[in-house]
Amino acid sequence: MSRDAPSVLIVPGLRDHSAEHWQTLLAAKLATTRKVRTVPLLGRRHLSCGERVRIIQYELAAIDGPVILVAHSGGVIMLVHWAQWYQRADIAGALLAAPADLETPMPAGYPTMETLQAHGWLPVPRSRLPFPSIVAASSNDPLASLPRVERLAQDWGSACVHVGAVGHLNPASGFGEWPQAEALIAQFDHPVSVQPPGQQ
Repeated sequence: MSRDAPSVLIVPGLRDHSAEHWQTLLAAKLATTRKVRTVPLLGRRHLSCGERVRIIQYELAAIDGPVILVAHSGGVIMLVHWAQWYQRADIAGALLAAPADLETPMPAGYPTMETLQAHGWLPVPRSRLPFPSIVAASSNDPLASLPRVERLAQDWGSACVHVGAVGHLNPASGFGEWPQAEALIAQFDHPVSVQPPGQQ
């Protein structure tokens, strides 16, 4: 296991546990090269956004040294709420995969906007994130249109990477393993400082 590689914290969404989900498979694979922790799944019955944010902070407090955050779907929204409440200087970066658009009504079976509002999810924070981040955007995500995801990435100060027609990047969309996640995470191992325009 490399001592230099940042630890990874996996932040899942509202799904129930799935051994086939790419985050589950990624955690097992990365554990051979770096320390990995996963935020416990609470499922859709326990919807308190505040409680989820506190759990993220609890898991981060148990990690020494730099951390890369890997969030998916509703986990992305949990993470941007966390960034409003807490500060940590050694976040090496965050991969924000297929963020769910909670400000637009979602398909049947998902929480309503009224329910999300009551549990503290809305409004979705739009402040610039204080650490490097990459939003992985799907062109046919049923939980968020591409223009909405691009706007979220812009507001958060994230690089937006189009990853193709991959649905919601979950087992229902055929994922399974998502090898591109490893390549995106690797970009945070040795971040490069980019000078603003006109300051080079």
